[in-house]
Amino acid sequence: MKILVAVKRVIDYNVQIRVKEDNSGVVTDNVKMSTNPPDDNAIEEAVKIKEAGKAKEVVAVSVGEEKAQETVRKALAVGADRGILVKVDRVIEPLAVSKILKKIVEKEKPDLVFMGKQAIDDDCNQTGQIVATLTNYPQATFASELKKNEDGTLNVTREVDGGLETIKVKIPCVVTTDLRLNEPRYASLPNIMKAKQKKIETIESKDLNLDISPRLEVLEVNDPPERKAGIKVPDVSNLVEKLKNEAKVI
Repeated sequence: MKILVAVKRVIDYNVQIRVKEDNSGVVTDNVKMSTNPPDDNAIEEAVKIKEAGKAKEVVAVSVGEEKAQETVRKALAVGADRGILVKVDRVIEPLAVSKILKKIVEKEKPDLVFMGKQAIDDDCNQTGQIVATLTNYPQATFASELKKNEDGTLNVTREVDGGLETIKVKIPCVVTTDLRLNEPRYASLPNIMKAKQKKIETIESKDLNLDISPRLEVLEVNDPPERKAGIKVPDVSNLVEKLKNEAKVI
């Protein structure tokens, strides 16, 4: 069994986001970048399946600029066998990413396609669903537990509004991972050094003959309004009075 894992390079979740002076987007120059956190869970699960002897190869793929190679290298250091970087010199939307991933799926023919449930930079939560639609693969989103059955199917426990839901999907399929699925491991120094010797195939997006032009136009990006400072009240009756007369919420 082969597993393809999509990983995205995003601004590190510990970094304070700053809006550009012209309000055209957020500052990314000289900002710490890292792997999208749910994608770390996807890589971890793929490597665990391989270590259990249920998969022969894990391939990490990223779509982005040349520096996205760092994200692929991290996946290789954690346990992926080889990497693919599809070079795009600008930010692209989930539909365009999905079209590119469809081409990679057709080329690699994986049994499982893993990716994080959503990216922390745009929070779109679209790419996995679109990839499943374009490839005509079954999909299981927000996976918090996976179990492979002997009949070639996969039991996926999903995080839903009402609690947990377990579904059965046929392989090949697309699975998007939740943060509760596992605890991603840290890449050790020896594995980081070994990862430098692993192969990363670079593909130019223009060679895929796809229309990845943007469908959306960003008009303006602004910081959220600052929250007013809270106040302390001496008792419950005073709280109720303020909620009625000042906040007007009751």
